[in-house]
Formats: sequence, C-alpha cells, structure tokens
Amino acid sequence: MKITIIYDNKAWNKDLKPDWGFSCLVEAFGKSILFDTGAKGDILLDNMKKLNIDPLQIDEVFISHSHRDHTGGLASFLRINQTNVYIPYSCIVSDYVVNVVKVKERVKIHENIYSTGELKGIEQSLVIKQDKGVIVIVGCSHPGVREIFKEAAIIGKVSMLVGGLHGFNEFELINDLDSICPTHCTQSILKIKEIYPAKYVEGGAAQVIEI
Repeated sequence: MKITIIYDNKAWNKDLKPDWGFSCLVEAFGKSILFDTGAKGDILLDNMKKLNIDPLQIDEVFISHSHRDHTGGLASFLRINQTNVYIPYSCIVSDYVVNVVKVKERVKIHENIYSTGELKGIEQSLVIKQDKGVIVIVGCSHPGVREIFKEAAIIGKVSMLVGGLHGFNEFELINDLDSICPTHCTQSILKIKEIYPAKYVEGGAAQVIEI
C-alpha cells in the first residue's frame, strides 16, 4: 500500500506548491483512489504532474466532506477523468459530478477498502484493511477521532492514522497506533511529534508513505 500526499498546507518537496487543503493518492489492492482534491484545481493538477501521477490512471475519487479545501479541485480533475465520486450522503452534488455514489452507512467499496459511512452528518473516512491492521485516512476529522476509530475498529484494529485532525487532543488514542501522520488542519502537530516521536510521520505535499 502506498499513500502519496498531493495537496497540503506545507510541501515536503519544495518543487510542489503548498496551499490550505488536502488531497492524497491511495494505492492499495490494485486500486488507485484520489482522496479529496484540495482547494484549487490548478495546484492539484500541477502537483500531480510533478509527482508523475496521471489523472487518467485514477480509478475513483473519495470525498471526505463538502468543505471547499477538500473539494475545490474536483471540477478540474473531472474535466480530465469523469470517474466515480464517492461522497457523503448529505453532500450537495454539482452538475459536473456525473458518476455519483452517495455514502450513508459503513460500506465496502472494494475488497479490503471501506468507507466509515457519513459520521455525524458531515464526513466519511477511508479505511484500508491489511493483515497487520487498519489504516484510516481522514479529511478533517470533524466527527472526532474517537468516533472515527470506533467505526473503523469494526473493520479491524486501527494501526495508522493519516490526515487532518483539527483540534484533536485525545492523545491517548494514539497509544495503540503504530504510526500517525497529522496533516492539513491539525492544530496539535508539534505536540503529537513531541509525545510520540517514534510514531510520528511528517506530512506535506510529496510525502510518500509505504506500508
């Protein structure tokens, strides 16, 4: 499994442009999934080009929630690849999104690849099941990390967390994780790094996590 951060508030590689928002490419079990699309299409596509990611090779898009910093690049992407877009059930769909899959409850998208379902009426997270544990990829964690973990744990023991965590401060939830990569809107990045240096993985556009 491979996670490539395409869009983030900071850049891991100075050749990529940082911007407020989040997007990553998840490659697992033969599927290539674009998780969120950042805020601006030109930055998304330019960063993808610099990372040698071909939009036409992406199988589907997974949108965590409707906020602009996670959906702003969607129209630009879909002009190139009009693929399936998995969105939370309550999301309002624009006309340019043709192949819509609305997600309300926890669902298996592909073998070993799941959505938590729309939690607290706002956000879904992507869950990848591996032999050694479950990887959870989040947009902003608006429902709360505890709530997301509770749903993901039905699929398997959570081993890694990647994405935006906003005001997350329940640090004890990290105790049982193998690793954590806080990105985008996470207010406690430095605190997480300080408490869990051995588990902490740096974020940023161009960062590649292989599991």
